Amino acid sequence: MSCMRYRSKKFYKWDSNIAYLTGLIAADGCIVNNGRHLNVTSKDIELINHTQLILDMNVKFNLKRSILGGEAYNLQFSNVAFYDFLLDVGLTPAKSKTIPELKVPDEYYPDFLRGYFDGDGTIYGFWDTRWKSSLMYYTGFTSASPAFLKWLSITNARLFRTSPGFMKKSPSADTLMYAKADSYKLFEAMYYKPNLLYLGRKYTKFIDFFKSDPYANKALLARVL
Repeated sequence: MSCMRYRSKKFYKWDSNIAYLTGLIAADGCIVNNGRHLNVTSKDIELINHTQLILDMNVKFNLKRSILGGEAYNLQFSNVAFYDFLLDVGLTPAKSKTIPELKVPDEYYPDFLRGYFDGDGTIYGFWDTRWKSSLMYYTGFTSASPAFLKWLSITNARLFRTSPGFMKKSPSADTLMYAKADSYKLFEAMYYKPNLLYLGRKYTKFIDFFKSDPYANKALLARVL
């Protein structure tokens, strides 16, 4: 897909990195309601660096502190062509509660999902004391838009043969959760080859769980270790 508005001589086409960044902005980004500015905010400087690399820019970013004392990196930049590309995909200003099904080609959906996971995804686990040597772990995708999470659930099932997953509710947002068997499928889909852009700490958490699991997929371990 290329941008159909043509406000700029430059336009973007789908590739692995653009799909990844589209997912990241769907999670941790903001389309400013002025027709040209985009914003990425993250606690991970690695994601700010990925954004700079993909769009081939060197824009100054700021370190913001919340009233609760937390810190996050904030990158705001002007890019009319990419702004219009994101509008064509289906993203809009003030998207957090209204983000719908997006127009992401199946070919690049794994990269999109990896970008979204790096922005608003989680993986956590624990030892289940009811069973000997039983390590449980879960993969989740968080959004304030039920329609978006439903689209993720349907698309993951269609492309990766996952279960529908289950919803973990909270007052501000819901999380689409997947248990261990589906976590393997999602990992293999998102990290389908070496040398992809991703957030190192989340990838490492997957690997640590796989290494600790006595019933881990041996073929998968051989590929990633």
